[in-house]
Amino acid sequence: MSDGLRFLLSGPGLIGKQHARLINSRPDSSLSVVVAPPSTRNEAFASAIEAPLYADIETALKNERVDAAIISSPNSFHFDQAMSCIEEGIPALVEKPLTDNVDTARILAERSATLKVPVLTGHHRTYSPLLGAASAFLNSERFGELVAVQGTALFYKPAHYFKEGVWRTKIGGGPVLINLIHEIGLLRYFCGEIKNVFALANNSHRRFEVEDTVAITFEFLNGALGSFLLSDTAASSKSWEMTSGENPAYPSFPKENCYHFAGTNGSLDFPSMRARYYAIGSDPSWWSAFEYDELSVVRADPLKLQLDHFVDVLRQKTTPKASARDGYLNMLVVDAIKRSIGSQTVVPCRLGPAETRA
Repeated sequence: MSDGLRFLLSGPGLIGKQHARLINSRPDSSLSVVVAPPSTRNEAFASAIEAPLYADIETALKNERVDAAIISSPNSFHFDQAMSCIEEGIPALVEKPLTDNVDTARILAERSATLKVPVLTGHHRTYSPLLGAASAFLNSERFGELVAVQGTALFYKPAHYFKEGVWRTKIGGGPVLINLIHEIGLLRYFCGEIKNVFALANNSHRRFEVEDTVAITFEFLNGALGSFLLSDTAASSKSWEMTSGENPAYPSFPKENCYHFAGTNGSLDFPSMRARYYAIGSDPSWWSAFEYDELSVVRADPLKLQLDHFVDVLRQKTTPKASARDGYLNMLVVDAIKRSIGSQTVVPCRLGPAETRA
């Protein structure tokens, strides 16, 4: 591998253009190939960065030398495009969800492991400095043992968002796969593996094929319980995007929260990082006053940190932090949620024979 890394980008949409900007801001990398359907907009994008435009990834990989790929195409293309990269030995970063269903996600993760071709799932929040600061408190004596977690992802997506990507209104799109998949990754990171789910959904506001609002109850393996509200048609600031302050494209509400964690000795509002807890050694009681702290954290752009990590993976300095297997495990939970919505029953998060919940 030469010093200059040549990237292929499939899908120059909303997130794809952010990847392109970050790649070309690095002195050791360049966006060298674009894969997208021929259109005036895509041709203009490729021309602006002086990269060839291909209609399919197989032809691009055959004709161009690339060191890595970023796949941010519509969900239904993720599996075929990522598999093409794996078979050619090209490491890939695949935007979440890893694929649009749990079975193809498992196959992709297994093939990546068998051929030893690194595949990262684009759960960019994994790289946020917020996670480490919160996790340190949640695993401390001040917090105690996790009892419950409450989360929200409530926001209003404008009409043009769906006109520019009609696939988002069809099966394989929708906020469960596009947005909730991020939250599943966070819940597993903070709270451990998920045992059972119960979910209700409707599409009564947007009336697309896919859901617009979902309410979910989680049971974790450690005995903790959780609830989550998701909607892409709710005029609210209770979402990661609007509370974390990590993406300037969104309005920021730094005093608001999208998660509340409650333990046997304390609690944490996230991401405002307001912690309340009983004095260590005291007898916890609802009649006792809390001690209070605001956890310090140095904020940074997790998308940039994710690319930095991907480059380290490409240079064999580390292994994927959010691997294809992680993407698959998140899809297992999404699959259980979808089955619960369909059956209106409590559904276990099924695992394959080679998987463990440890």
